[in-house]
Formats: sequence, C-alpha cells, structure tokens
Amino acid sequence: MEMNSKGTAPIGVFDSGVGGLTVAREIMRQLPQENIVYFGDTARVPYGSKSKDNIIRFSRQIIRFLETKDVKAIVIACNTASALALDTVKEEFDIPIVGVIVPGARAAVQATKNGKIGVAGTEATIRSETYTKVIRQMKPEASVIGKPCPLFVPLVEEGFAKHKITEEVIDIYLSDMRKTDIDTMILGCTHYPLLRSRIMEYFGERVHIVNPAYETAMDLKAVLAEQNIANESGESATYEFYVSDAAEKFAHFANTILPYDVTAAKQINIEEY
Repeated sequence: MEMNSKGTAPIGVFDSGVGGLTVAREIMRQLPQENIVYFGDTARVPYGSKSKDNIIRFSRQIIRFLETKDVKAIVIACNTASALALDTVKEEFDIPIVGVIVPGARAAVQATKNGKIGVAGTEATIRSETYTKVIRQMKPEASVIGKPCPLFVPLVEEGFAKHKITEEVIDIYLSDMRKTDIDTMILGCTHYPLLRSRIMEYFGERVHIVNPAYETAMDLKAVLAEQNIANESGESATYEFYVSDAAEKFAHFANTILPYDVTAAKQINIEEY
C-alpha cells in the first residue's frame, strides 16, 4: 500500500462568517485526527442576499487562499455557496470539494415518512431551489417547502440566539410552515443549528429537524477514506482560523461554539487571491 503522504495536510473549511463553525465543530468531533484551516469571510457576510456571480467569485478567491495552506480537501460550510458555486468550483479545482446541501438533503429524505420536507435558508439558497432539485433526485415524489429567513444570520452573529427577539422572528418566518404537514425540516444555513433548540421547540415533536453539519462531516469522512488521504499520523490535530475582517469578534464568538480554545484568528486580505 502506498504511503499516505497527504494525510497530515489540513482540511480547508470556509463560510461567509461564523456559521460554518457548526460544520468545523462536527469535523472536530467526528474526525478528531484531522487538521483544519478555517476561513470566515466576515468582511462580506451575509452571502444570502448576494448574486450568484459574486458568490462564485468569493468562493474561487477563498479556495485559492486555502490552496496556499496546502489543504487536501475543502468543505464549503455554507449553504449559499454550496447552492450557487459548488458545481462551478468542483470543475475548476483539482481537489475534493464537499458541500453541505447533498448530505442535508439525503438525511431529510431518509428521515421523512410522508415525503413533505421544509427548508429554512437564506434568500439565495431558497431562490436557487437547489435543495428541491437534490431532494427530488433522491425522492421524486417529495414535496419541498422553502422559506427564506434572512434575519437569522445577523441574530446569530450578534449573539441574540437565546434572546426573546429571536423567538418572535422564528414565529414571523416559520408560522406558515408550522401550519403545513411537513414532518422533516432542514436547517439550510450553517448559522441555523445555533438556533436549533429554539426551532425544535417551535415545531414540537412531530417535525424532525435535520442539521446538515453532522451529515457533512460524515460525507467528508467517506471522501477521505475513499481517496486514502485520512490523517493516520497519530499526532494531535491543529486548527487555524482566518477571516477577512473583525478577527477579534470572530475569535470571541468561535469560543462560544467550539470545543477548543481559539486564541486568535488572523485577518487576511481575501481580495488579493
């Protein structure tokens, strides 16, 4: 068997901001031996209101930056970028790239009993109908109800996840969906797992909530095994964090999410890539 030379190279994980940390957290839990380089595009968050062309441009720049860190695989830990840029960048870059939509859709299809699935996401993700397309490929008779929830991202980023105002916003956005007979709902934005308990309370027992972050970590695990690039060195994992703006605020927030102490995030000029 050939030596696994790429094994110790890190996994690149990127998102528009702090949301992708929910995916990084699952990778840390499920693949504790893997090194991670995380990039949060905090200067240009949120992605959900941006055009497809811009999202593709941002994704290309970030992947080029991550390539300077010699990453062996990339996780697009952002539903908007997965919906709008994944297919394009997969063709352009010679590196395994995993998005969050296919794993989340698959988990929802496996969980649903009545074939009625809700998706909460950013405006761009919902408008792209990517979840609907992917779910229908797996289960043609499924019906998918999408709902954009643009205020969820700033509420999470400003630390309001546990505030009363967030309950009100959940009700405003999701009251119509609660009246339908969906039995499964996808948290179609990586920020939303930070509101998971609130959203679960709101829908009650009858709706199964899918967190694509966990599913994505499991997909990554499969890709690393398949390509024989998992880290088997036995050394303890290292994590590096980069942002395009507001490094201190990011590091502070990261510490509330991750099972690991983030001492600092480095700010870089992403427009140079």
